[in-house]
Amino acid sequence: MNQHLPAQIFMYTAAAFAVFGALGAAFSKNPIRGAMGLLVLILSIAVMFLSLHAEFLAFIQLIVYAGAIVVLFLFVIMLLGPSATSPADKRGLLVRAFGGSLFGLSAIGLIALCVNSLLKTPLEVVPATEDFGHVNAFGAELFARAVVPFELSSALLMVAVVGAIAVARGRHTDDDAQGNAVARQSSATSVAATKES
Repeated sequence: MNQHLPAQIFMYTAAAFAVFGALGAAFSKNPIRGAMGLLVLILSIAVMFLSLHAEFLAFIQLIVYAGAIVVLFLFVIMLLGPSATSPADKRGLLVRAFGGSLFGLSAIGLIALCVNSLLKTPLEVVPATEDFGHVNAFGAELFARAVVPFELSSALLMVAVVGAIAVARGRHTDDDAQGNAVARQSSATSVAATKES
């Protein structure tokens, strides 16, 4: 009996659950069921990471995606209501066809580029080290050779937070100004009505 058969069965089962969750998230008309399908997909990917001995990626998958992103989706769904509908798309068939064909051509070009590069230089599989996927190896790689992209990503997130606050404050100021204008108009109307009476 093949000694790798249980690991293969485990991997294929997790992959089947991942495909099932992805299809449920993509084709479910109920947004709550779609979020649950996304959760099944994320958990299955975390299990696949565990089977590849990438414990750090598995835990990050659980903490960030299952613990934060899916919960955020559920909060938004509950805030808007499960029966909320998206606004009608005003774009015509020509714009959709152009966008779809452009995306398809880009995908075909990317696949052709990858196949061409693989045919010129075959992919060499390097065996993984013993500490591959562990937190120590990931931290050493992140804070040694990849420290500049790591710090740039934190600065990018900070700029995004500041931009979101600025946009929210601008909308809040516009809403206040509009509310004050409505209040002034209603008070002027009431004063005029009292003068007439």
